[in-house]
Amino acid sequence: MPRKKSTGKYKLKTHKATSKRFRLTGTGKLVRTKGGKSHRRRVTSKRTKRLFTEMIPVKGRGIKKRVRRLAPNLK
Repeated sequence: MPRKKSTGKYKLKTHKATSKRFRLTGTGKLVRTKGGKSHRRRVTSKRTKRLFTEMIPVKGRGIKKRVRRLAPNLK
């Protein structure tokens, strides 16, 4: 079987932690999950725990740029 010809370009690697923390919406907005969901939740109120499930849009332009660089194939 013949080898595939290499194009000489590097393969882009996705930063896995970034891809797990951020998502892109259908309109192309970048949203993130909230931290503090895993541990010591008995002390927090039910309302606060419910708010942890929300995805929040990312506001900072620099953070958006960094996330796109770390996870170029983000869906």
